[in-house]
Amino acid sequence: MNSHSPQKKATVVATAVALILTVLKLIVAIASGSVTVLASAIDSLLDMAMSIFNFFAIKKAEEHPSEDFQYGKGKIQAIAGVIEGSVITVSGLFVIYKAIEKFYHHEKTNMILPSIIVMIISIVIVYILVKYLTNVAKKTDNIVIKADAIHYRTDLYTNAVVLISLVAIILSGYEWIDALFGLGLGIYIIYSAFEIVKEGVEILLDRALDGDIVAKIAEIISSHPDTSSYHWLKTRTDGSTNFVEFHLVLHPNMTLQEAHDISDDIESEIKKLDNKKRWVITPHYDPYNDEHLNEMALNGKK
Repeated sequence: MNSHSPQKKATVVATAVALILTVLKLIVAIASGSVTVLASAIDSLLDMAMSIFNFFAIKKAEEHPSEDFQYGKGKIQAIAGVIEGSVITVSGLFVIYKAIEKFYHHEKTNMILPSIIVMIISIVIVYILVKYLTNVAKKTDNIVIKADAIHYRTDLYTNAVVLISLVAIILSGYEWIDALFGLGLGIYIIYSAFEIVKEGVEILLDRALDGDIVAKIAEIISSHPDTSSYHWLKTRTDGSTNFVEFHLVLHPNMTLQEAHDISDDIESEIKKLDNKKRWVITPHYDPYNDEHLNEMALNGKK
């Protein structure tokens, strides 16, 4: 991929937006003493840090395979997702701590009107950013950009909740509302991190492709008129490249050229299932179905 890929552009835009929001929110949070505004400021600060990290993760993942890394470095995106989700979880725990602390000390919230103005500005800016990141994620199907889109969508909800809590304090005069909303935000932030970590871990553990994709691959292989059968279909992904292996049972008297042409046909059809991803497809030719022998060898039996 080129040095100006949509993925890298998206991380640069996200970093710039997060920097602006972090500065605005931190100033207001420190001046007002609002836990919910502080929670939102911390979230924006982490957004900025993770967007910078994601830029370098994508840059590494886009490097071509080398002699030392023959399958490429695509899994670094999954590592980035796990780290990002973990950092989000820690930030959520910190927000919960600050909310409980405010409950205990009965701290007063100041500068509520400026805080409301900042949160309205944040909602508008983050909404535009989320639409942009979601569009890039759909076009590229990149796990890092998807994680960033989810993270900023969480930030959008966070900003909305902060705005509601600040308005509620003005209308009711109850200071504990800020701490209560802050506690709820902390729990939500941790919940939102779960899917990001889960997807990253599954990729690192070489989870198979989605069941419907695997079923379509199996249908493509089995429906080819010149194949007898197939077995040992295995799939995995590194986030940007899908890997497929299978044993293809062909007529024993078939020429190597004929076998190669058949596998080319099958590979071409498989790649059409998702043109957003790079595919590495490795067929193995068998003159007969030796699945039981392979299973015995795998289990250490003779």
